[in-house]
Amino acid sequence: MERPHPLLLVLLLLLLSVSAHSGDSTLNSRVTHSAETVLQMQAEDHTRLTYLASLVAGRSFVPIGSGRQILQSPTYVVKAKIGTPAQTLFMALDTSTDMNMVPCTGCVGCGSNKPFAFAKSTTFKSLECGATQCKQVQNTNCLGTTCLMNMTYGASSIAANLAQDNITLAIDSVTGYSFGCIQKAIGTSLPPQGVLGLGRGSLSFISQTKTLYKSTFSYCLPSFKSPNFSGNLRLGPIGQPKNIKYTPLLSNPRHPSLYYVKLVGIKVGPKLVNIPPSAFALNPSNGAGTIIDSGTVFTRLVTPAYTAVRDEFRRRMGRHAVVSSLGGFDTCYTVPIGKQVPTMSFMFEGAELSMKQENFLIYSSAGGITCLAMSASPSLNVVANMQQQNHRILFDVANSKVGISAESCS
Repeated sequence: MERPHPLLLVLLLLLLSVSAHSGDSTLNSRVTHSAETVLQMQAEDHTRLTYLASLVAGRSFVPIGSGRQILQSPTYVVKAKIGTPAQTLFMALDTSTDMNMVPCTGCVGCGSNKPFAFAKSTTFKSLECGATQCKQVQNTNCLGTTCLMNMTYGASSIAANLAQDNITLAIDSVTGYSFGCIQKAIGTSLPPQGVLGLGRGSLSFISQTKTLYKSTFSYCLPSFKSPNFSGNLRLGPIGQPKNIKYTPLLSNPRHPSLYYVKLVGIKVGPKLVNIPPSAFALNPSNGAGTIIDSGTVFTRLVTPAYTAVRDEFRRRMGRHAVVSSLGGFDTCYTVPIGKQVPTMSFMFEGAELSMKQENFLIYSSAGGITCLAMSASPSLNVVANMQQQNHRILFDVANSKVGISAESCS
């Protein structure tokens, strides 16, 4: 026999109490108030249960901060605990990089004032040349039995030892995690405290934690100006948003680690800009197409697409004086333009990235200049982190789809 709901039992007792004291009008009013209180208590219980459930679902939520505010670096960073005892590093999120890299003690040219002191970690281990992981990295060689890596990151050249140690981002400790322990760096592209590679390659964080997080993650990037860790990285399928629009995740054999998506159009204001489909086409021979990238700051569009978007933007801005250029930007204004700025949206197959002014305008302190924060690219469309600010971007690699929805996290 099915048991009655506990709340019904409470209400039944209250009603019996009313009946037993029906001649006392004062008591009647008190009982009526008590019944309302019980209902309110139940509502508050439901709210609390939702909160407690979120703690379970959110066990793999990792705060994201603006690297500009924390490290004076144009990246977004998370706190990662590495080694035993744990050492905290602010690692840059990078969806277009597979390898995880941290500057280690003694690194030449790293410029980090807080390298990973590997000698102090009791769980640190250098990987040998015969290790499976060493065979999964390009451009490796051996020093004795130690696996050495040579790679590029942006404009920097990096030499590192392939190593293993424990890493924790949320509360889940990943043991025997493989990464590059950087010994030498030439150039200035490397983030000060290393990189968390979120690409699709075999040694990326997502691949190494496949059993734990099911090849699924999402992030909301806060404003560059946000002083707090107000954004968040969600790891695993639990706790991901339910009402989110998806676009297919594509693969390009030329660059299998990148997150390609199908961009089908761009709106400036209500108008769908006239852009030839070839500007968005996926091309396996040269790697062309459109990627979503957390490490690039400003969106790049191939020249035919950029020219069409820029010209429509200028047309809608009217008679404002255009500055010929500022750095790499060629559409700038020297007068206040807030009211005249049109909206802008990137249209993907099945999803849309609707942007506010903060997503596509950059303001210079020199002379009060405002610029369209995009530029031309020779072959690849890159949806960059400025355009992604205050959006939830969900990467479901297992089901080959990317989710996009507006979300305030600044």
